Amino acid sequence: MRTLRSGLGMPLAVAAMVGAGLAIQAPDGLLAAWGVAGLLILARLPRQWPHLVLFVVATLVGGSLLLTREAELPRGLVGQELRLEGRILAYQAGQPASRLRFAVDNCHTLEPDLASCDALERVRLSVYDGPAMAVGERWRLTVRLRPPSGFANPGTFDYRAWLWREGLGATGYVRHSPPAERLAGAPFSPRQAALTFLDSHYPEGLGRRWLAALTLGADERLNDDDWALLNASGTTHLVVVSGLHVGLVATCILWLMRGLARWVTPGRWRMAVWPWVLAGAAAGGYAWLAGLEPPALRALIMTLVGLWVACGRHAPGPWQAWWLAFSMVVLVDPLSLWRPGLWLSFLAVAWLILIWQGRSRPQGLKGWVWALVRTQLLLAPLMAAAVVIAFGRLAPGSAIINLLAVPWVSMLMVPLGLLVWVLSGVPSLAHVCWLLFEALTTLLHAGLSDAVAVTPLLSLPAWQRLPVALCLAGVALAWGLPGVTRSLRVTVSLLMVAVPVTLEAPLPAQGSLRMQVYDVGQGQAIELTTDSRSTDIRTSIRSRADESVNDGTQGGRDGDADNGIQTTRLLYDTGPRFSSGFMPLAGLWPPGQAFSRVIVSHGDQDHAGGVPALADHRVGEWLAPSGEAIGHDSRPCVAGQRWSSGDVDFRVLWPPTGPLDALSANDRSCVLLVRLGEQAILITGDAGRAVERRLLSALPERIDVLVAGHHGSRTSSGGAFATATDPRQVIFSAGRDNRFGHPAAEVVRRFRRRGSCFWSTALDGAVTVTLTPGEAPMVTAERQPSWRRGVDGGCHGVESCP
Repeated sequence: MRTLRSGLGMPLAVAAMVGAGLAIQAPDGLLAAWGVAGLLILARLPRQWPHLVLFVVATLVGGSLLLTREAELPRGLVGQELRLEGRILAYQAGQPASRLRFAVDNCHTLEPDLASCDALERVRLSVYDGPAMAVGERWRLTVRLRPPSGFANPGTFDYRAWLWREGLGATGYVRHSPPAERLAGAPFSPRQAALTFLDSHYPEGLGRRWLAALTLGADERLNDDDWALLNASGTTHLVVVSGLHVGLVATCILWLMRGLARWVTPGRWRMAVWPWVLAGAAAGGYAWLAGLEPPALRALIMTLVGLWVACGRHAPGPWQAWWLAFSMVVLVDPLSLWRPGLWLSFLAVAWLILIWQGRSRPQGLKGWVWALVRTQLLLAPLMAAAVVIAFGRLAPGSAIINLLAVPWVSMLMVPLGLLVWVLSGVPSLAHVCWLLFEALTTLLHAGLSDAVAVTPLLSLPAWQRLPVALCLAGVALAWGLPGVTRSLRVTVSLLMVAVPVTLEAPLPAQGSLRMQVYDVGQGQAIELTTDSRSTDIRTSIRSRADESVNDGTQGGRDGDADNGIQTTRLLYDTGPRFSSGFMPLAGLWPPGQAFSRVIVSHGDQDHAGGVPALADHRVGEWLAPSGEAIGHDSRPCVAGQRWSSGDVDFRVLWPPTGPLDALSANDRSCVLLVRLGEQAILITGDAGRAVERRLLSALPERIDVLVAGHHGSRTSSGGAFATATDPRQVIFSAGRDNRFGHPAAEVVRRFRRRGSCFWSTALDGAVTVTLTPGEAPMVTAERQPSWRRGVDGGCHGVESCP
């Protein structure tokens, strides 16, 4: 009780996180147990008032998250036409589609007897060839939606989680019929008025984009090249309206108001409270002008707590203030617990408190310069570790870059940018500030570009992220924690630097085969990796290509003859390319990957659409059916082609040699049989039943793993084929909520009668199969927690199939 009364900051933060955790897990009987706990606390009032405060905080946070979970689109409304009325929160024009974030005031279905969509609050929509729209306008839209979902692949961006933490209950697109109807114009918005003023008074270009982002939080004005440069240099925090910007506004107003107080009441100016109040009001007004997005809201709360601490009137200590700010942010915006920005910002502040606690205030210019250098050098490795964990990327030069960029932006660009707005009533002075700001922006952009050219961004694979992050954090702790001797700091730093250099990528077990069926939506992309430490390798990729004869009946071995380690990566199909131009394959690996072969089963967009995404990778050889234009010079994929990698044998079963004009595009598909000893994997592309019947004589007695033909369509996987293959594992590569109904009910029943184990990328995410000699195939899935339904684990990912 005494601890609670002396400081509620930490207990409030813990209570908020407990409420959030219980809401996400939602164990059975939670509401009943929670109600009983509340009654027990109420029964012991007033002695238990601190516990009541904590209980209320946990209830508010948990209740908010439970309501957010219930605000998702019901499954029964997938693909149905809905009528929405509401307001545009954000709008980004583009081609071929514009994106908007829509606050739903009213939702109803166009068909009777369907589930209600009244709980929807926010959705993300695509508008193809639609009318001009603006933020703040009210519209009536006819849409088709689906619940939040995203691709689930190892080590890639979790789009589903992003939708969750942004509070978006559905995604979809606007229908053209009936046409969208504007209900009301946008009300006056200071932020929108400021952006309009900016567009009308200053030329389009780098300076205008950065002025909007730096001073108004309009980071949507930055283009993809701007974000790529900021990510590569580790300076994205500079363009987010954060504590730097809000704190600078509060500091300037406080300095001016305290000067005014000293002039008005010379003898009592130090006791005046109103300068602090006005500084807080100015910070709030600026954060509101910047849109009160989560970073700005977080910065405002931390600034207000900081002003309270600095004023010295019954102020808490720095750590108590830190906990208080954290609890207030989570209470106001519970979803921020799932946003990396929350943890990055509070981690940075906590580290600053730790490294400066007990130290005297810097004196003179030299003291402040050294304080800035020390702060940045100690902060950089810890923040780099956090970014590696959160985003999987490392900007090697970020410490030195930020050492120069932070004062450049905070002391020059941000004040000048704010002066542009303050002096907007005096055009000549505002124009001078604008020219200076634009020049500084150009110099910063050029400097960042040169720095990134020397130290480019590293995209770390999943296996490397945790060790690298721990090493970076170790260096930061060694030099930042008090009481550590210099010799120990140097020793720890050398060890931490040496560890990442010695890391080796995990490889499949010797002689094994790993197949990953990636989650690319309604399409197919399969990677096969082998590793056999063989000593009899004779030919490399180049010599193998030279030895292969035109009819494809002769093959060779892939590998590295110099070191005796044979690692082969083969890619079968490249996934789709959507109408927006997005290719899921582009986000699977960092640039510079090497593939011995890429087989494009046929030219359909859901199999060949991702070919352009391989431009940043090295491909030893392309294979595709004769006559299929895939954008690369390729060898014909024909039956009889064989090659091996260690003990793994690859064999093409289809299409036949000769002209393929009589075959449909699907029936031209390259059919690949992969064998490791007695174990076999079969991939048939989109080949139909007629092709399957012609393959029966070439199949082994049993197939261990079958990637179902044509995504599980009824045009493939005939009865005779299912009986002949008798697969232990069947994988459907299909899109979630796809409009074709894949996998077809009759196909699922057909394999179920054979006792097959089902997996689907639509529900399981990426599916990984590992074949090891003498062991049963091991299958795992990248299933996202939010997708789990029914029995979890094992091959229950297709329980929704008929």
